[in-house]
Amino acid sequence: MKRNILVFVLFSFLSVTAVFASADVSQLTKANAAYGAEKFEDAVNMYEDILRAGSESPAVYYNLGNSYYKLGKIAPAILNFERVLLLNPNDQDAQYNLEMAKAQTVDKIEKVDRFFLLRIVESIEHWFTSNGWAYISIVSFILMLVCTGLFVFSSVASLKKVAFFCGIVLFVFCFVSMYFSAGSKSRFTSHEYAIIFAPSVTVKSSPDNSGKDIFLLHEGTKVKITSDFGNKWLEIQLEDGTTGWVLKTAAERI
Repeated sequence: MKRNILVFVLFSFLSVTAVFASADVSQLTKANAAYGAEKFEDAVNMYEDILRAGSESPAVYYNLGNSYYKLGKIAPAILNFERVLLLNPNDQDAQYNLEMAKAQTVDKIEKVDRFFLLRIVESIEHWFTSNGWAYISIVSFILMLVCTGLFVFSSVASLKKVAFFCGIVLFVFCFVSMYFSAGSKSRFTSHEYAIIFAPSVTVKSSPDNSGKDIFLLHEGTKVKITSDFGNKWLEIQLEDGTTGWVLKTAAERI
């Protein structure tokens, strides 16, 4: 009897899951069809509904970004292309479209030239997603255990030597992969960057309307969030290192 109940519950769960998966695919198909028919407003609404339902993916963000771009809504387009790259840093199409959208923004901010080793490390981290680096770390750990076993139990001196050095290399590779995986995961979950959505916003010297006006930003500009003050203000930093405060309602987190 208990077995029959368990089978029934499992079957019901799989059936419900299949229904929701089918609904997601159906909605995505309709959204793609609307985009193909150049009904971009309809496509935007459908893609947004898919995301609100929890079906997050690079493809949905990419298509949504393209739809906003076709409608001339640059800030939402940039936001969604950035979200694609957050999930898949190696998406060349999203990177190209992001640069196209950025070319239409008002603010042109020069990046601070960082230490070249930091740029190299960041570039390597973008080779894979957080899960990709985690899988590499696991495989490296397993191979390291194999090398450890060969070193301990093998009676061949040359094999023991090779196993020893390979084990050290794999240990380092495992540690580095874990570091990159954690970094990618943190970058994905911290939401430390945002896109200015207001047509224009005055950046203040302090989190108060009476604060001194420092400079003006326009929609589509990417900023780094360094801290927040209550439910109203965000401290931001631009790519050139300039900092200031803006209202939370003026920006959307990536």
